[in-house]
Amino acid sequence: MTEEAAHFVLTDPTEAPKYPDSALSRWCKRSLYEARDEVFVRLSLVVVIVMSSSMAALWFALRTPAVPPLLAVAAYLAVWGWFSAPVILMLHNTMHRPFIRRPTWLNFIHPYVMSFFFGIPTGYGQHHLGMHHVEDNMPEDLSSTMRYRRDSFLHFLVYFGRFLIFILGELTAYLLRKRRQRMARRAFFGEALHLGVIACAIALDWRFGVAAFAIPTAMVRFMMMVGNWGQHAFLNATRKNDGLSNSITCINSGYNRRAFNDGYHIGHHLKANRHWTEMPKDFLAHRAMYAEAGAIVFEGVDFFLVSILLWTGRWQFLARRFVRLDGQARSNDDIIALLKSRVAPLTEWPTA
Repeated sequence: MTEEAAHFVLTDPTEAPKYPDSALSRWCKRSLYEARDEVFVRLSLVVVIVMSSSMAALWFALRTPAVPPLLAVAAYLAVWGWFSAPVILMLHNTMHRPFIRRPTWLNFIHPYVMSFFFGIPTGYGQHHLGMHHVEDNMPEDLSSTMRYRRDSFLHFLVYFGRFLIFILGELTAYLLRKRRQRMARRAFFGEALHLGVIACAIALDWRFGVAAFAIPTAMVRFMMMVGNWGQHAFLNATRKNDGLSNSITCINSGYNRRAFNDGYHIGHHLKANRHWTEMPKDFLAHRAMYAEAGAIVFEGVDFFLVSILLWTGRWQFLARRFVRLDGQARSNDDIIALLKSRVAPLTEWPTA
């Protein structure tokens, strides 16, 4: 290994934020399974206050002739967009690890409150835990990228369209087929309730309903599928299917600092309940394993940008961001050839 590889440095967070002593902090220490998750409690309180206020402001702005409706909608969606990624990844973390010890009912309502404000699928937990991590991007994974050409935006549109239109029925059927009846009920009725909320809001005031509920619901699903596309864009079918061969990792990015180290997707698939603050250290500890397995790691980009770079054919940019974990001086052309070899569609994962 070269000297450059030996001095590899990570800048992503390895500690949760620390807060001064307060009644809230003391409650968190008593009531959470993990004291480091106080950041999630504080984020939840902030977004409930901010999004409630923003929603009320949107409602009144749309009734004020002096305020252009498009300006009011744009301002609301800007606030929504700022908080959406941290909130989604907060839910991602709290579904994989125990969150609130008491009162337990808060664990139940927390994701529904976040879904109300951000349009996050109410079946997110059932989709992610009951299907995606079980199937691991293989053919039965309803969000699998295997069958698609991952550098084709047209293929992505087909992928996203199928998810948007059919996922509720397909996920419910999958969970029932796998005898996960409770998950199936929660996924179906939760999403039906959410669609009912959207319909009621539109009936009450179509401009408010579309801006506060319908657009966020469509946008968050688009964002989640763009992210999943990038996370599972490069598949190495020459080895067994696992996180090292079907996922990528993105390090040293602003996204990781805002979204609780979500870029460490390989590490997440290898151990789904690892705390987000431990992801960078785990990556460094197992860097040699990543290198030996030919894992794809990028620096200074996130999954969304990876997807965009693939669709626009920016292979040189991707090659410059590619992390040469083994320290070998491979040219950008060699890296591009490697990346292109891993985006072709697969009908099945070859068996050894």
